[in-house]
Amino acid sequence: MSQNDSCCIVCSRGLYSCHWTHSSTSKRKHACFWFSVVALVSLLSLFWMYICLITFNDREDVNWEGFTKLKRWVNWFMVLIILSAVLTSYCVLLLLFALVQVALREPLSLHWLHKIFLFFGVIFVALGVTGISLKWPQEWPIVPLSLQATAPFLQFGAVGALTLLSLFVFKGFHLSKEKWSKFLIVMIFVVVSAAIFLCPLCIKSPCLIDSTKLPDKPKLIGHRGAPMLAPENTMMSFERSIKCGVTAFETDVQLSKDRIPFLMHDHTSGFLRRTTNVKEKFPNKDFSLSTNLTWEELQSLNAGEWFLKTDPFHSVSELSEEEKKTARNQTIPSLLQLLNLAEQHNISVIFDLYSPDQKNDTVDIVNTILDSGIDRNRVFWLPPAEREYVIKTVPGFIQVYNNESEIPNERRDHLNVKYSKFSTEEIREHRRKNVTVNLWVVNERWLFSLLWCAGASSVTTNSCHLLKDMDRPDWVMAPLTYLIIWITVDIVSILIMTGLFLFQRDREAKKHYFSIERERTVSLLNH
Repeated sequence: MSQNDSCCIVCSRGLYSCHWTHSSTSKRKHACFWFSVVALVSLLSLFWMYICLITFNDREDVNWEGFTKLKRWVNWFMVLIILSAVLTSYCVLLLLFALVQVALREPLSLHWLHKIFLFFGVIFVALGVTGISLKWPQEWPIVPLSLQATAPFLQFGAVGALTLLSLFVFKGFHLSKEKWSKFLIVMIFVVVSAAIFLCPLCIKSPCLIDSTKLPDKPKLIGHRGAPMLAPENTMMSFERSIKCGVTAFETDVQLSKDRIPFLMHDHTSGFLRRTTNVKEKFPNKDFSLSTNLTWEELQSLNAGEWFLKTDPFHSVSELSEEEKKTARNQTIPSLLQLLNLAEQHNISVIFDLYSPDQKNDTVDIVNTILDSGIDRNRVFWLPPAEREYVIKTVPGFIQVYNNESEIPNERRDHLNVKYSKFSTEEIREHRRKNVTVNLWVVNERWLFSLLWCAGASSVTTNSCHLLKDMDRPDWVMAPLTYLIIWITVDIVSILIMTGLFLFQRDREAKKHYFSIERERTVSLLNH
């Protein structure tokens, strides 16, 4: 054995078992069991890491939940990503060290400290899955949705991993002395291989189409303006979104004590604390409801300093000093200010209404819209509470619904739903029925690409500055092209694995032959 091989054995043994010399026989008894545990926890951590990455689009939901509980804005989702990445890296590296030991025919003996870390890793993933199931069950439909964007490439990666790992499988097969163990290894390997090779039969993606059939790019709607580039729901934010080419402003409306509609998303107790300095400005005043403050008091609040301090999207560094100064001086805008900006730039407006008095507030908001002089066809009416009054009073408003069951049979209006509510087939079906579907909130390129292929009419987004530069989806592939690649990759993998199997068989046969010859020579010398 060479010095390099010796060093490799010592390092892998030490990192896996924390023993830098040969372990005792008593510590090898359950090696196979713990190797299986390491493999399973590695797969579990990879699965969890995948979930974290695909739900990154909705990271603000986690951060918002943290703020409501702790009253402090921290990027909790990024903390979760870092912890998950550390766990996944640790488990995968541990598995690699185990495979190296198998390749070098070293005994496997997992150290008790690794066992404890693996146990806590399982607990961490279990808590994460439980948290999603209880607090954000609406996130689970993202998993099958994301597979429509990633499955073709995950299958290619799985084929590559299977090809590399087959060498260890074949080595284990040839080293097995009992027929039942060989049969078990063969059956498991054949079943897993068949599942990986044939899974494209179940893969369906709207991006597996001819490029000539690609739908038009979805229109962009600025979610509270451009909140990655400026403080949300401020005039600076909406002005920045205009440069992104948005076709509509999305915002949230509440009414002040003196009946002035203003823009603010947060509406629970202490609703002004996250995005303004209300606690410092009015330390002894109740601000649990929008009607607790007059418009003059609301205008006196700073609505931009928080953005520079918390940097919610890690984008402040991209701003110039002049832009930072502008952001620092932002105030809460009125609905009338936004309507005037929209009218000036021929941009539509869609909004939610947060109010304990929907009837009276709807009347005041409708009057504000009419007084602004904006084209009525540019107002997308979303609040459902007083819809009938709005339809009778201002029939020119475009009615937008949160649920398809709310749409009257005689109308073909707009739908505004979370992006995971509809499957890609349902999005296509609505498009065929001339129902305009807007999906919220879409921030990531992969998700925007998938919904583009599916035929979404528009998306509400925080990252309009990133999506505006996309000329086509991240990937589009003709079905025939994918079929050819799939079959080619599978055939190449089968050929390589066949070569590895024959190589391993010949190698083990030669070792067996030389072992017999050595024993015969020793026997002759002894006699």
